[in-house]
Amino acid sequence: MQALRDALDRVHPYFAKGGILEKAYPVYEALDTFLYTPGETAKKVTHVRDSIDLKRMMSMVVLSLIPVTLFGMWNVGYQANQAITKMEAAEVPYEFDWHHTVHTALGFGHDPANFLDNFVYGAIFFIPMYAVCMFVGGHIELVFSVLRGHEINEGFLVTGLLFPLTLPASIPLWQVAVGIAFGVIVAKEVFGGTGRNFLNVALTARAFLYFAHAGQISGDKVWTAVDGFSGATALGQMATAKGNAVESLAAVQYSWGAEPITLMSAFLGTIQGCVGETSALLCLVGAAILIACGIGSWKIMAAVVVGVIATASAMNALDFGTNAMFSVPFYWHLCIGGLAFGLVFMATDPVSASMTETGKWIYGFLIGFMTILIRVVNPAYPEGIMLAILFGNVFAPLIDYFVVEANVRRRAARYVTT
Repeated sequence: MQALRDALDRVHPYFAKGGILEKAYPVYEALDTFLYTPGETAKKVTHVRDSIDLKRMMSMVVLSLIPVTLFGMWNVGYQANQAITKMEAAEVPYEFDWHHTVHTALGFGHDPANFLDNFVYGAIFFIPMYAVCMFVGGHIELVFSVLRGHEINEGFLVTGLLFPLTLPASIPLWQVAVGIAFGVIVAKEVFGGTGRNFLNVALTARAFLYFAHAGQISGDKVWTAVDGFSGATALGQMATAKGNAVESLAAVQYSWGAEPITLMSAFLGTIQGCVGETSALLCLVGAAILIACGIGSWKIMAAVVVGVIATASAMNALDFGTNAMFSVPFYWHLCIGGLAFGLVFMATDPVSASMTETGKWIYGFLIGFMTILIRVVNPAYPEGIMLAILFGNVFAPLIDYFVVEANVRRRAARYVTT
């Protein structure tokens, strides 16, 4: 490692101010600070509040995402291998794509009871998505950093992992590239880069894909990584149910068989859905890591849950019988779809969320309220957490403004003199 440190120090003058590679200094600085801690130290008296910085913060967020990422890869393979097994039993032909070819070439089969069969098959889908996302988004960040002459920070490490986790495994890779490019440029770089974006970058990218290419990111045919096999998600099944929404999950009908969805399977995550959003249990693990590190706001998370419980309970009481979603209990809402993933990893984004302590409660409650409102009132769009968080992002500065103004008025009244 000392040899690498010496090599970086030798080439540093070329990238420093006045060097022949001065314009490329952000590239050198990104590599140097990624491998080693910054070499600059304070020369005078400083006041250090805590030891966390941007690098450590982003590293801990990535660490908290590892459980849902690993489980997501396994579940993608598990759902696909279940589908393949059913189709083979029914003697239904299906197409083999390059994912299947690579999986077979590595010597793996399609036994849903085999952990490695499931994990490797899912990884063959997820890793290219992640690689495309990091390559395209990372190079866009690099270009803007060079043009502006500032360092490349670690913020994109989180966005680059969050975005593919919110996508179905079967999405075309070119759409992953287009989506992350839109998110990084429109939601982040045009406002000045990391720390200045008022919208969550990963959710902005996903929202763009949802409205621009709805056929590849929604519908019952995108959730299973097998050509010719379709299966509704829990939310999709509930939204189209003719009777009781929860009871309809007891016999979710797929093209070549039935697989019942229970509250436990929804909580554990062994159901259809986007790569990283299905397991509420592992989202709780991620929440525990973020709260323990002081990175994720427990107030926002709790406020979202309170908003979901209050709104869902109100909808249950006001059930007009217009659609089945009115009768769905709050605990089902918390376990299905991307609600748990969104409230833990995206609603708590320190840049786009409310900053004030009171504002965090209002902001989180607003997200929970809007999520249930969208799910219930508009069953044509059963998932609501994405739009709810973006809606909350837009109102976060206004919420903080009114909270601060209220505090100023209270202090002025308290210390008024005549």
